[in-house]
Amino acid sequence: MFAQVIVDISHTEVDKVFEYRIPVDFQARLGSRVLVPFGKKLIEGIITKITNTCEYSEEKIKEIAKVLEDTPVLTEETLELADFICKTCFVTKALALRLFLPSEMRKGKVKEQFTIYYKLVDGLDVEKTLESLNKNAVKQKELIVYLAKNERQTSVILNEEFGNSAVNGALKKGLLQVEKVKKLRAPYQELKRKDKVINLTESQKNAIESVIQTDKIATLIFGVTGSGKTEIYLDLIDKTIKQGKTAIMLVPEISLTPQMLSQLRKRFGETAAILHSGLSAGERFDEWWRIRSGEAKIVIGARSAIFAPVENLGLIVIDEEHDGSYQSESSPRYSTIEVATFRAKKNGAKLVLGSATPGVDSYLKAKNGEYNLVTLKERINKKPLPDVETVDMRKEVRAGNVSPFSRSLKYELTECLKKGNQAIIFLNQRGYSRSVICTECGHVQKCSSCDVSLTYHKEDNSLLCHYCGAKYKMIEACTECGSTRLRYGGTGTERVVSELSQLFPNARILRMDRDTTQTKEGHFKILNEFSEKKADILVGTQMVAKGHDFPSVTVVGILDADMSLHFSDYRSGERTFQLLTQVAGRSGRDEQAGKVILQTYSPDNPILLRAINYDYEGFFEHEISIRKATAFPPFSNILRVLISASEEQTVVDGTKKVYQDLKEVYEENRDKFFFFGCMKAPIKKLQGKYRYQILMRVETGNNHLIDKIYLEAEKYNSRNLPVFVEKNPNNLS
Repeated sequence: MFAQVIVDISHTEVDKVFEYRIPVDFQARLGSRVLVPFGKKLIEGIITKITNTCEYSEEKIKEIAKVLEDTPVLTEETLELADFICKTCFVTKALALRLFLPSEMRKGKVKEQFTIYYKLVDGLDVEKTLESLNKNAVKQKELIVYLAKNERQTSVILNEEFGNSAVNGALKKGLLQVEKVKKLRAPYQELKRKDKVINLTESQKNAIESVIQTDKIATLIFGVTGSGKTEIYLDLIDKTIKQGKTAIMLVPEISLTPQMLSQLRKRFGETAAILHSGLSAGERFDEWWRIRSGEAKIVIGARSAIFAPVENLGLIVIDEEHDGSYQSESSPRYSTIEVATFRAKKNGAKLVLGSATPGVDSYLKAKNGEYNLVTLKERINKKPLPDVETVDMRKEVRAGNVSPFSRSLKYELTECLKKGNQAIIFLNQRGYSRSVICTECGHVQKCSSCDVSLTYHKEDNSLLCHYCGAKYKMIEACTECGSTRLRYGGTGTERVVSELSQLFPNARILRMDRDTTQTKEGHFKILNEFSEKKADILVGTQMVAKGHDFPSVTVVGILDADMSLHFSDYRSGERTFQLLTQVAGRSGRDEQAGKVILQTYSPDNPILLRAINYDYEGFFEHEISIRKATAFPPFSNILRVLISASEEQTVVDGTKKVYQDLKEVYEENRDKFFFFGCMKAPIKKLQGKYRYQILMRVETGNNHLIDKIYLEAEKYNSRNLPVFVEKNPNNLS
C-alpha cells in the first residue's frame, strides 16, 4: 500500500503530494498524521490518499517512518474542506491543513497528560506478602496495608507518604501494578452554571420551526437586541443533539465564549467543548481530542472553531454574523461564513446566522430569497428598546465643558449609581490618549516601524504602537523642535477611567480593552466580576458591545460616536451603525428601562440618526442603493494586491512589475472592471515594511478572472517581496 502525503512545509515549491510506502505493520489511514523522510530529515505530514499502486518506481519510494496517532486527525470532509480553502484563498495545501490542527500539536510541542496510579497486583495475598517482607522493610509494609484499604493512589501521594525507595522496591518485587489515567486539562471549570427556567415566546417557537422546516441551507435571524436569539440557538442545538448529530456555535469575541459555554454546560453537560486561541496549549489540545473522539458533541468558539473536527454535523450557528472578526486577516484569508456554508452543504446541516444588525450582503441575500429570513421585532421582556439621547459635543465645548462626559451623561450616571444600577461606557480607543502633539511645531510622535501615531499609556508612562506593539519611553520634549510644550490629543479608555474615578470616587470601575485582557482568563474575570455586581461601571472598547447580557445595566454612554464614520472604507457607515446599535442594546435588558447617551460632533449625520431610531431597514435601503450606484460589494468584488518590503525602492520596483502584468489582464477585460488603480497603502509603513497596493473592483460572477489575477500576482510572491491578494478585505488600511 502507498500513501500520498502533504508535508508540513508551506512553500509553493513543495506544494504537491509525495508518495511513500506504508509498512505492513503500520495502521496508516486517510487523514493520519505521519513522520516521513524528506531530504535528510524527518518531516510531519498528512496522508491525503491511499492507493494500491504508486506513480513512481517502487524501489525509489521511501517508507513512512511513523504514524503519530492511532486516530486519523483529519476526516474525509475536512480534507475536502482543505481543498476548498486552497482554491478560494490561493494558499498551499500545507497552510490550509494547519487550520484544522492545534498549532502546538505540530512538532510535538504538546502531548496527552496522564496521572500514574499504583495498586496491588490482582490476587495478591496481603498477609503472606507482609510475612515475606524483611522486618526492616517497614515503609513497604505500610504501603501494602495502605493500598489494601484504599485500592489505588497516585504515584505522587505514595512517594510523599512512604518514600521513593519503598514504592520502587515494591514495584521491583512485582507487588504493585501501574495504571495510567488520561488527565484532561479542562478550561473554565470554575464557571457557575446558572439554572434559569426559560419559557420560549411564540416568536421564538416560530423562529425555531422556520429554521427546521425551510428547504434553504441558511437562515438569517434578524432580531433586535434582547429578542432571545440565544435561546433559539440553544433549542436548535438541543434538537440537533437529540437527532444524534453534532453542532458548532461561533461567537465573534473570545470574551463571549465563557458566557455561552456556561449555558451550554448547564443544558448539555460535558458534551460541550470550547476551542479558541485564548486557551492554554494543553487545554486546546485536550478539547480538540475530545471533539475528534466524539466525546464532545457541541463546539463553542470564535472564528477558528469552524474547523473543529466534528463528524455528522447537523447545525452551525454564527452569532453576530455581521462582525468583521469572522473574516481572517492573515493567510489563509478565509471567510467564516463561506467555510460554514461549505460544511453545511457537505453534511446536509442547517446554517443559522444571527444579528440585530445583519451585514448588508447577508440581508440582501435574505431579501432576495437565497437565505431563509426570520425577523424578531420585539424584546422577549416586551420592554421597548432603550431611549437614545443625542448630545452635540460642539455645544458642550462652547458651554465650557471640556471633559469627555457631557452634562447629560454625568446626570444619568449619577442617577444610575444612586439607584444601585450599573452603567457601561463605550469608547473604541484604548490607552490614555490617541496621540502626543507638540504645540509649538505640531509634530505628532509616530512609531519608527509604522506610519501611525503612538498612543500614550499613562499606567506605565509609555508610548505604544497599536499596530506592531512597539513600546517607547514617554518623551519629555518634542523630538523635532525640542519644545516641552506637549499636549494629549484625543481620549482613550484609560483616561476615561481616570476621570470617572474623580467624578464618582465611590464608584467601582472596571476597564475592558486589549490592555486589561491579555492574560488567559482576562475577559472572563472582568465580565464575571461585573455580572456579579462587584463593579458599578464598565468602561471598554468594542469588546463590551457584543452579546453581553447584564440585567442591571440601565445606562450606556457612547463617547466619540462618530469616530468610525471617518475611516476611508466603503463600510465605515455600516460598521458605525452596527456598533452603535449593538452598544445601545446592552441597556435595559431586564425590567428597568434603559437609557443611552450618544455623544457626537456630527449629530445630523444620517447614519447616526438611523442608529438612534433603530431603523435598520431605512439604513439598509439607503446603503444598498449607494452600493449599487457606485458598484461596491455586494455588486462587485474588491481585489487588493498588497506588496510590501523593508526597502521602499524594492516595493516600488516590485509593484511596477505586478502592475504591468495585471494591467494586461485589465486591458483584455475592461468591460468587467469598475476600477483599476495603483497607489500607496493608506498606512504606508507597517511593522517596518513599506506597503503599496493595486486595487480593483470586478463584476461579480467572474471567478475565472479573479483566479487569473491571483495567478499573475502569485508569480512575484517571494520571501523578500511578499505579494498578497485579498478578496473583499475586511480592512483596507
